[in-house]
Parts: sequence; structure tokens; C-alpha cells
Amino acid sequence: MRNLYLYVIVFSGFFACSEKKEEAAAQPKERSRTVIADAFIVKTIPLSENIEVAGSLMPAEGTDIRPEITGRLVSINFKEGSFVRKGTLLAKLFDDDLQAQLKKLEVQLEINEKTVERYKELLKIQGISQQDVDLSELQVNNNKADIELVKVAITKTEIRAPFDGRIGLRNTSLGAYVSPADIIATIRQVDQLKLAFTVPEKYSTNFVPGKKISFSIDGVRQRFEATVLASEYFIDANTRSLNIKAIVKDKHASLIPGAFAKVALDLAKDNNAVIIPTQAVIPLSRGKQVIVYRNGGPHFLPVTTGIRDSVYVQVIAGVNIGDTVLVSGLMAVKPNSQIQLSKIQ
Repeated sequence: MRNLYLYVIVFSGFFACSEKKEEAAAQPKERSRTVIADAFIVKTIPLSENIEVAGSLMPAEGTDIRPEITGRLVSINFKEGSFVRKGTLLAKLFDDDLQAQLKKLEVQLEINEKTVERYKELLKIQGISQQDVDLSELQVNNNKADIELVKVAITKTEIRAPFDGRIGLRNTSLGAYVSPADIIATIRQVDQLKLAFTVPEKYSTNFVPGKKISFSIDGVRQRFEATVLASEYFIDANTRSLNIKAIVKDKHASLIPGAFAKVALDLAKDNNAVIIPTQAVIPLSRGKQVIVYRNGGPHFLPVTTGIRDSVYVQVIAGVNIGDTVLVSGLMAVKPNSQIQLSKIQ
């Protein structure tokens, strides 16, 4: 009786499982989700890659005005903010001691020169030896050398403008004791400006001396031109960029040293580029892909891109002209999704 009871339980469980499997098999499979998306027909257009980088205007020449030697300022001969010519005496250090030394040497030179003249007259009558004449001439030459040394020292007390430019604010006062570590003022060459900017490493070969570029500054609608002067000979390891300087051609009241500039760079151009919208490209860890619409379904294809602008990107390989590429709803599209196109560009 007990065995019969166990058989009844086992057969009841078997039939129950069979009924569940039949019910599961009878239920229809869940249909894949339909994604509504916009699309773009691949075509060719002239395409150029333009980027905008930050730059800064700087004077063609600029330096700090410092004394060569330590001394006391006895005169300051410039007005703050004034324009000065190259060689203009800007400041003077105390040099009375050097001037006195110079006068002493000049007197000694005059005496020694007269001595040489007398010795030469005596040499004609054999009243003196040639050696004495040579020694007196040597003394004259020593005096001349000492005079030149003192004149050079006096020159170092004169602080002159190294080039034509505009003097900035004065940092010291008359009577101050200054050294080569002290900055008296700054001078900038403002009639000629340079534009300094950086470009990403991959574009570094595009910028050679003589290349024309354009830039703008805040508050001015006009665009200005500059010519690449030179570039650094190495790539910055921290920023992976190349430093470049260009000479500014235009002269405008708004172009002042230190102004922020927006530099527009034309990097590449293709008159027959195969393009798709930039939002159609899906970045991957190793490469890029797009979703092509074919026969009502999506096809994920790897692509190789080239130059780009703010709207389109060039496709070098992966799609063909006439392909329909999805540009919206990309995150919702799965390999088995049904696609319904709402708009085709």
C-alpha cells in the first residue's frame, strides 16, 4: 500500500511538469523592441577641418630694464608709459669716482706721451737706449688700456634703451641703491606684435614658417592675420602639443600685448569627402563604429574617420556612398532591434 502511494506521487509530479513545459512552448516568443530613429544618407561634400585654439598676443621684443652693476641712482630720464628710441639714456648711476679715476689716467697718459717724445729725440743723438724708449711706449699703451677699462665701467653706469619701445611703470625711485637683481622698469616693442599659441601634436607638421593664420579678440568683430614665424623644436611631454609663434601683420588699437586671442586653424581639406554626421559615430575602446540601416534592421560596422568640422566627419573606410546611417537612438539599438525611420536627411 505504501509503494502504491509513492508511485501515485511520482506520476502526478511528472504530469504536472509536462503540462508546464507545454504551456511554456504554447506561449509566443517576445518580439524584439522597435526603435524609432533618424537616419542620414552617406554622401560626398567638400570638407575642411577647422579648429580654434587659445592664443596670446605678446610684444615682438620685451625685457626688464636692470643695471649691470650695483650703485646709487642719480638720475631717471624717462616718463612712465612713454615711447623711447633705441639708445636713449633711461637712468644713470653714481660715477664720480670713476670720472675722477679717468681724469687721473688721462693726465698720466699725457705725461707719458711727452716722455716718449723726449726719449725719441734723445735716441737720435745716442743719449738714451732703445730699451728705455720701448719701456716708455709700453707705459703709454698701459695707460690707454686702463682708460678704456674705466670708460667701460662708466658705460655700465648708464642704463639705455635696448630697442625702440614703450616704457612701463617705474619700480624704483631716485637715490635708491640698486643692483642687477632690481628691475627699474620694463620696455616692450609695441609697434610689432607676436601671437603665441599651441596646437595638438597630430597637427604639428601643418605649421611651417610662412603659413598664414587668422585670429580674433574679444570685443572686436574684425579678424586679423598673422604669419607663422617659428615653432618649438620639441613636443611638450605634458600637454602633447607644440608651441608656435606668429608675426601679427595688422595694427589695431585693440591689439595690445597680453590680449587673449582665438586662433582659427585650417588643418586639412578634401573636396570630395565621404561624410556622415559626427553624432552617428559610436566611440569604442578600440576604434569606432556606426549603425547602418539595411533590410529593416541594424548592422554595426567599424569605420575609420578622417578630418571633421563642427557638423560632419569624413569616413575613410567602413561605409559607402548611399548607405543609410542612423544618427539618433543609437544607445537603444540592439543587434535584433526592429528599426523604424522617422526622418532621413
